[in-house]
Amino acid sequence: MTRMVEDGTSLGPLELAGGRWGVGDASRPGTYWVEFRPDGLYQHEPDSGGRLIPWSRVMTGVWLTWGKHAWNTNNRGKYTLKGMVAERTGGWMHLTLRHPYEDTQLRFDQHERPYRAVDALRLEHLLRQLIDEEKLQLLGDPEWVGRAVAHLAGGKNSWLTDRALRRVAKEAVATATGH
Repeated sequence: MTRMVEDGTSLGPLELAGGRWGVGDASRPGTYWVEFRPDGLYQHEPDSGGRLIPWSRVMTGVWLTWGKHAWNTNNRGKYTLKGMVAERTGGWMHLTLRHPYEDTQLRFDQHERPYRAVDALRLEHLLRQLIDEEKLQLLGDPEWVGRAVAHLAGGKNSWLTDRALRRVAKEAVATATGH
């Protein structure tokens, strides 16, 4: 049985809004956010046409950082004692791309709601798992993303090991794919 998700469903900064999955707050005008499209990651930018990064260009090295500037990568670990992301000024999705090889950062504005650290870590591991399995293009299927997020969201907000995060991401890919 397929579990349907509704607008407002989220996993850290990843949220379904208007039938589209994106990282960052797409509901406010003039914000930065990254949309998951069938053809790739689309960076929405105020006062710009944005830019598309095809799925085939994305390599390893996906991680999220928090803060106003992309180079401030030390903000990966600023969390509250209750396990929430402490930084509220925005975030960055860091990627390594191929053809040509380059590191890039996609900016996103945070939602008004706080993010659980465990959800942000699960999102990172989901992205890495899809890259490892060469299935990143599945992020362009809103129903598939909804099934994966339904598997990953919720649960205890506790610190998890890297091994446990990899395991749950692998389970989410298998569950969402129907295996």
